[in-house]
Amino acid sequence: MYDLKDSRWLKNVRRPGDRKQPRVVLTFDDGPSHLLKPILDVLQEENVPAVFFWQTRLVYKQRLWQRALQEGHYLGSHTHSHKNLTKLTRDEQYKQIKTSVDQLRDVTGRDVCFFRPPFGQYNETTMQLLNDLHLTPVMWEISGLDWEHKQDPARIVKNVTEHMRDGSIILLHELEQTLSILPRLIDEVRTKGFAFTNLNRKASP
Repeated sequence: MYDLKDSRWLKNVRRPGDRKQPRVVLTFDDGPSHLLKPILDVLQEENVPAVFFWQTRLVYKQRLWQRALQEGHYLGSHTHSHKNLTKLTRDEQYKQIKTSVDQLRDVTGRDVCFFRPPFGQYNETTMQLLNDLHLTPVMWEISGLDWEHKQDPARIVKNVTEHMRDGSIILLHELEQTLSILPRLIDEVRTKGFAFTNLNRKASP
């Protein structure tokens, strides 16, 4: 897992003094999946922006990337095939990241700004490559731990709402249990006085 003290990663987007209402950012890893459409439906109904970190081995022109962009969401790289970067050579890491970025750009026609490593694993080589490729590395401050709570999805809501602070980046995944609690999660975040925002495309750690 990544080092919480490593300031090179964007883990929250708090900008002291620039707003009155605290805000959080929703992010979804490991897509695009068959659940993308219903997730987008919930986000559209609730008027919530998000960032989707995708494995580009799953990205095709017929997938709903265009709708995601049209509705104000951002697409980031999660490598091409979700390999643990720390177990790869420099050239293998480069291929995983560069292939992902190039494929997203080819499909969407837009430059890729953000990157998140699979499993939250990285090393100094990863950081050097991200710098060379002009990618903003994005981790998270709060995890819903949704992959652990298939049988008890309410725990996902609790994991998020009990640890929020202004600017928190929240990690979720395109999973059935996450979809099932997404409307409730959004409602409870707002009930606690938080609004939803997206990442600044010029964001830096």
